[in-house]
Amino acid sequence: MAEGLTPAGTDHDRLGASVHDGNPLRPGETGRSDEPSPSGGTAARDTAESGVGGISREQYQRVVVIATILLAGIILTGAAVRLTGSGLGCEDWPTCSEDRLVPALGFHEWIEFGNRLLSGAVGVGVGAAVLFAYRRRPTRPDLIRWAWGLVAGVVAQILLGGATVLVDLHPLFVSGHYLLSIVLLWNALILLDRNRSEQGPSTPIVDGRTVLVSRIAVAWSVVVLMIGTLVTGTGPHSGDPEVDRLPLDLASIVRLHSVAAWICIGLVVTLAFRLRSQAHSSQAHPSLSNLVSLSLGALVAQGAVGYLQYFTGVPAALVELHVLGSVVVFLAILWTHLSLFTRQPAAGAAADADAVARSGAR
Repeated sequence: MAEGLTPAGTDHDRLGASVHDGNPLRPGETGRSDEPSPSGGTAARDTAESGVGGISREQYQRVVVIATILLAGIILTGAAVRLTGSGLGCEDWPTCSEDRLVPALGFHEWIEFGNRLLSGAVGVGVGAAVLFAYRRRPTRPDLIRWAWGLVAGVVAQILLGGATVLVDLHPLFVSGHYLLSIVLLWNALILLDRNRSEQGPSTPIVDGRTVLVSRIAVAWSVVVLMIGTLVTGTGPHSGDPEVDRLPLDLASIVRLHSVAAWICIGLVVTLAFRLRSQAHSSQAHPSLSNLVSLSLGALVAQGAVGYLQYFTGVPAALVELHVLGSVVVFLAILWTHLSLFTRQPAAGAAADADAVARSGAR
């Protein structure tokens, strides 16, 4: 089952947690790992933990943030390939053509080949996430596993991208290519969230109904994305003028996509009201309101772009903006959900962390 969508209190939901000397969180505390602890502060502890040849929690977080940005960026460049009609600029894979590794000079050829080259930068970023997961101090096996998950996803993406070219950009393969990118972003956010958290049991900082609404919002955002790929596969901008489209009625699938988006807005509005009602009666941090406001704002803007592109003949520039919006919406809703949980270190881990912090403060 997808992390962040499992029952409350399991090992899969988390927000960064402070050490707090092993005691439960007190009302008003955020539980974030960057909050100072009575034993000398997180900064001192992480500096001591990094040791010789290692990196700290904050340093590894920056590595994963860069990998996440690259993973999001390749979605936008992939969309640009499709929107410029360059999907078959390189008609073979892994070479550009049967007898050329690098294409001849040509707009469409280099748009497609340039996107393939950019995937190399993604590979470097993901490789760095794995390498530095081993160098992070303290070492966390869970972070190493999730970092390798990014590698597996990138390899699968390369293979699926090659298959997409070989089947002449079949719409279902193109849709799968995009959705696999969303899975990679989910993996990256889980890795970011785990890195900012202590390694221990997780608990929600809001009530169960609020967690349920949040889970449904995350799941439903994926449904909206999936329907959106059907709109893409039915409408124009196929990536090449000769590519077949899905045999669906475009107006009907667009309406379905619109209804799904409005339902998603309703779920996020419901989540916002529930968080507001608990702001003074729970451990919910004020930043949660900002996160859910970001999610709602992104959804509204995304809807506005969607309507505008539909009524203006689906211009390529607006489609690219809509693709960007889909990434922002998904990341915002998922990060909001992950932020509804806190993770406390086990008693032994808390004692070890405090000992490290004290030794680093000397």
